[in-house]
Amino acid sequence: MDIPGLGTHRRIVVFRALQLGDMLCAVPALRAIRLGEPSARITLAGLPWAESFAARFKAYIDDFLPFPGAPGLPEQNTDAEKLHAFERQCQDRHFDLAVQLHGSGAFSNAVVRRMGADRCVGFVPQRDMPSGAPQGTAEGIAHGLPWPETGSEVHRCLALTGAMGYQAWGDHLEFPLAALDYATFQVLCDKFRLEPGRFVVVHPGSRMPSRRWPVERFASIADKVTRLGYRVILTGGAQEREIADALTTRAHEPIVDFCSKTSLGTLAALIAHARLLICNDTGVSHIAAALGTRSVVVACGSDVPRWAPLDATRHDVLAKYPTCRPCMFHTCPYGHECANDISVAEVMRHVQAMLGTDTGAGDMS
Repeated sequence: MDIPGLGTHRRIVVFRALQLGDMLCAVPALRAIRLGEPSARITLAGLPWAESFAARFKAYIDDFLPFPGAPGLPEQNTDAEKLHAFERQCQDRHFDLAVQLHGSGAFSNAVVRRMGADRCVGFVPQRDMPSGAPQGTAEGIAHGLPWPETGSEVHRCLALTGAMGYQAWGDHLEFPLAALDYATFQVLCDKFRLEPGRFVVVHPGSRMPSRRWPVERFASIADKVTRLGYRVILTGGAQEREIADALTTRAHEPIVDFCSKTSLGTLAALIAHARLLICNDTGVSHIAAALGTRSVVVACGSDVPRWAPLDATRHDVLAKYPTCRPCMFHTCPYGHECANDISVAEVMRHVQAMLGTDTGAGDMS
């Protein structure tokens, strides 16, 4: 993929309008673009929540544009008037380069094309690649890379930046912690008498019910971990309050319930200092990967090779593989075999192994 003027662009927009875990998996690609374009002003176009993500990654992102949604993209509802206003904002910024890092390009390439950049680069669906051609022109993407059907999300994103000519500076994730994150974490430690490395974070929620291991099994795990001598910290967002309540109702041992009571940064600081994270395949698993905290991930429904943390030694992913997997349903229409076939005993074996072999994950000293 020949990108003229590589390293000399003045204004770049990167389109990736996805959730937390998806964004963290793109950090190595954002790092490659920034280090390859040190003088450029790089704008992230993403879902409104990601403004805080962009602010946290100031080393790689200079500006943020909230994306209001578009037809074919399921992350949020579409408002035609807001979409047109977004497109005008993009066009008024006169981007030299627009990078479609959102996905296969089936719908997202049309969004990027309407940004009005001098040059558009991104993934294109395999079906849209001209036979024998090194690049595609689907939906105005003058420089296209066929969407990889296999491989991790981190490496898929790096494949695009690599094809553009940018050097990869590692495939490791990052999650910068600010002074306020550490300060609020310390307040929690003082108030609840938490000792770094002596507590386990349990995160039973995820955005889609099809990705959730049964909450009563998380409750059983929490009890067993407490009986091993660890404090259990329950975490989640405001939308996961009902799940947290169900878990605390079913648990017999004491739990420190922080669900919906911390910022994302404080949650990350908790994970950074935890002995272990136990969770579904959701965004917090990538926070643990970024911060080096060991994890046991119960992966229900998701595409495990695509989304599992790269370090299989520090991050233990449990999954069953019925024929319907990977699943794109919001709620499982079948028997949810991928979740129900993973027992408490099986998860607990992996938890004990991780706790037994841990040599200081969560100790930031």
